[in-house]
Amino acid sequence: MPIKLPSNLPAYNVLSREGVMVMDEDAAAHQDIRPLRIGLLNLMPKKIQTENQFARLIGATPLQIEFSLIRMTEHETRNTAAEHMEEFYRPWADVEATGEKFDGLIITGAPIEHLPYEDVTYWDELTRIFDWTQSHVHSTFGVCWGGMAMIHHFHGVNKYLLDHKAFGCVRHQNLAPASPYLRGFSDDMVIPVSRWTELKRAEIEAAGLPILIDSAETGPCLVEDPAHRALYIFNHFEYDSGTLKEEYDRDVAAGKPINVPANYYPDDDPSKPPQNRWRSHAHLLYGNWVQEIYLTTPYDIGQIGISSTDWRA
Repeated sequence: MPIKLPSNLPAYNVLSREGVMVMDEDAAAHQDIRPLRIGLLNLMPKKIQTENQFARLIGATPLQIEFSLIRMTEHETRNTAAEHMEEFYRPWADVEATGEKFDGLIITGAPIEHLPYEDVTYWDELTRIFDWTQSHVHSTFGVCWGGMAMIHHFHGVNKYLLDHKAFGCVRHQNLAPASPYLRGFSDDMVIPVSRWTELKRAEIEAAGLPILIDSAETGPCLVEDPAHRALYIFNHFEYDSGTLKEEYDRDVAAGKPINVPANYYPDDDPSKPPQNRWRSHAHLLYGNWVQEIYLTTPYDIGQIGISSTDWRA
């Protein structure tokens, strides 16, 4: 939550430059509060597991969140009970038809990164959703393949196949400690990585997008896209302690070639329980995202996409 300070107090500018949430008395007096509407466009096969992961992170703030679950209109999932999908999810076409708006939208990854984007069966609808966010969503968070797809759609940044899977807990560097999204972050951190593709740092920089978190080993991780009010993260802060283990055990059981996830098990021994070393930063990132939405979204949700949506502007 922000701290209210007189705008002429020296601490106001000092803390602002450091990325601390501050608001002056005038902004505080004009700020209204309502529940934040955050949607989850869930592209993952294991819908319930993914719901739990993101709900846990965005629900860990004092703010009231109205959480909406959205699915692609025509795509049918084979890994989640139809009853669950019918009861809790709405197809995006229905959301679009009602003209609903959201303070935030998370677009998850999907296990289809080996496919060219245009070969994905729901690519046309997904690109319409990306464009729809510009008039109906205040802030969008693209995760893993979802983030890769968004940055490709808006900026033409490509993904490249790796010769082996980037898999494990990888050390990353905080390149933008004053960013409001990285409040409280250490200078470096461990983040779970699980992907067969990568994005090139040079292409992201050529698009004029700031890289907030980076890794010398696996490349850019968190990218901000201010013009499209979006964040793109290519790794998995949302993972539970056992998610990498589940992926590893699944591939071993299927006889697929897979390396032991690096720096995940104690002594890299899969017989030992894995250790979670990213939980605190995961809560920081998603908590900061929610709080930044709270600070900048209009009280009248209908004004999203119409007028200035930042009370500090």
